[in-house]
Amino acid sequence: MSDISKAGTFKLGDRTVKRLGYGAMQLAGPGVFGPPKDRDAAIAVLREAVASGVDHIDTSDFYGPHVTNQIIREALHPYPANLTIVTKISARRGADASWIPAMSPQELTQAVHDNLRNLGLDVIEVVNLRSMHGIHGPAEGSLEPQLDTLAELQRQGLVRHIGLSNVTRKQIAQGRGMVDIVCVQNQYNIAHRQDDALIDELAADGIAYVPFFPLGGFTPLQSSTLADVAQKLGATPMQVALAWLLQRSPNILLIPGTSSVGHLRENLAAAELKLPADAVQVLNGIAGETEQAA
Repeated sequence: MSDISKAGTFKLGDRTVKRLGYGAMQLAGPGVFGPPKDRDAAIAVLREAVASGVDHIDTSDFYGPHVTNQIIREALHPYPANLTIVTKISARRGADASWIPAMSPQELTQAVHDNLRNLGLDVIEVVNLRSMHGIHGPAEGSLEPQLDTLAELQRQGLVRHIGLSNVTRKQIAQGRGMVDIVCVQNQYNIAHRQDDALIDELAADGIAYVPFFPLGGFTPLQSSTLADVAQKLGATPMQVALAWLLQRSPNILLIPGTSSVGHLRENLAAAELKLPADAVQVLNGIAGETEQAA
């Protein structure tokens, strides 16, 4: 079993969590919709994660919808005292599995109550407001009404801390001017580094940054470069991608997802992978590679 404590820890709200966590999105069915093919396997992955030392699970009630949270509850409730569950709100699913913005005060309030009920919690440690001004990436637009709603739910004791997801720098600044933001969750990986400066600024302020899609959007050349580095290190491309993120900044928390116990163990082993300087240099150049350069 891997020692994930070797990846270090970082503050998330009032808690200090290990930097290598688990994302529950893949526990739902295809397209993050409907039940998994093997519910018992999904339960086994969650229990293996916690048994391996994972103390930070990222989820949402719009995964399924409701499916992943219900599986988390079945697998892990009553929860270990040190387990931090983070969810996100602001979307709902259509009957065709589409992603539909759900950002009204009523929809956000209902979403928090749905998460509480399906997870079996009295209070959610961290709720990320996912901006739906852009469904597939950040887009400008005020989040003031949504943050006002979350702040009220926080005052009611239903939400302990607030984070932001799929957001621009302007939206982060707006959010931090209204409430205490404890984390930002955006797409970021070796190939997509638009948030480089933001990560460093958040680190200076003690705010966690949680990247998603660690292997998302790579060109064939970029994937080939990553695979070459992984082969030389005797690791998988995913392990190298995760290790690079861990070495990129101390405030980065990882939530790789999988529905396989075997893949979970491989991902967690990234905590013990130390990338040598020459490998980091090659990986740092991936963001500038294009297919035309091949």
